[in-house]
Amino acid sequence: MLRLHFTSADLALIRFAPRPAPLQELHAALATAVAPRGGPPLFARWRGRVLRSLPAAADPLADLVPAGRPPAFLDVLGDTLADGFARIRATGPGVVRSELERVYGAVPAPGWIRGLHEGDETAWRTLRRAQQAAYETVLAPVWPVVQDLHREEFARYALAAAEHGVAAALAGLVPGSRLHGGVWEWPGTAPDRDVRPDGRGLLLLPTFHHPAGPLLQDVPGRAPVLTYPAGPGLPPTAAGPAEPGEALAAVLGRTRLLTLRLLAEPRTTTSLARALRVSNATASSQAAALRRAGLATTTRTGRSVTHRRTALGALVAGGGPP
Repeated sequence: MLRLHFTSADLALIRFAPRPAPLQELHAALATAVAPRGGPPLFARWRGRVLRSLPAAADPLADLVPAGRPPAFLDVLGDTLADGFARIRATGPGVVRSELERVYGAVPAPGWIRGLHEGDETAWRTLRRAQQAAYETVLAPVWPVVQDLHREEFARYALAAAEHGVAAALAGLVPGSRLHGGVWEWPGTAPDRDVRPDGRGLLLLPTFHHPAGPLLQDVPGRAPVLTYPAGPGLPPTAAGPAEPGEALAAVLGRTRLLTLRLLAEPRTTTSLARALRVSNATASSQAAALRRAGLATTTRTGRSVTHRRTALGALVAGGGPP
């Protein structure tokens, strides 16, 4: 069982990653692809397709997990692939060496891994080419879908936290988990592990390619990052949802999603009602629901009431048209 022991400061600092992290999602996908037989059966066809299509340029990545435990310096966030690469490259030489020694121990390492251990630039370029090749094959075709799924998961968590509180929102992320007495418990995970952020908070990051359980990155001095399985239970496909925003509409409701998108520009209640083709009372109710969830604000100037969406609302709405 995984147990996260929160202080009051930790609970105040729990955050949800505003965007997916390409390298973190790639590593989750590759971990699932090379999982031993007996993994989730719904992923079997996807796993076979991925392993057959990976180019030779991605082969060095297998050298980094000789026993299924990759070096911790590969676990980075970053909004883009280039940002992720830069964060990995910025890892201190001492950390790189100690992690490679942990992974390999007394086992002889391939030449390029030895080069990485010594800080050789050619070895770092080999790593970057391998990650780029794997990304282009595994994630690039479905990345827009991953982004849509992330926005939907973000909206689900934000609404649950706004309506029911953080404890219910956290428990709702993972069936069977619970927050009790300041401890978030994840049953069914092995081995047993107790993590104490001690005031660093927690960053939540959904993954749509790793259904087997949580991946926890706990680096001293930083907020732990919990990558948890989310999504519909199958790997994203390039086809994506049948209709853009369909899943988000299922979370918010079509009228409320349309309201959120219309509030990309400030609107009075009357203007909003006219655009929605509903009564002023209904438009005001929709705006109030979004306001309670932190997705919109309302200001009054004399008799005029103006609604607009917040930065959180813009993030949830994504780029869909009104």
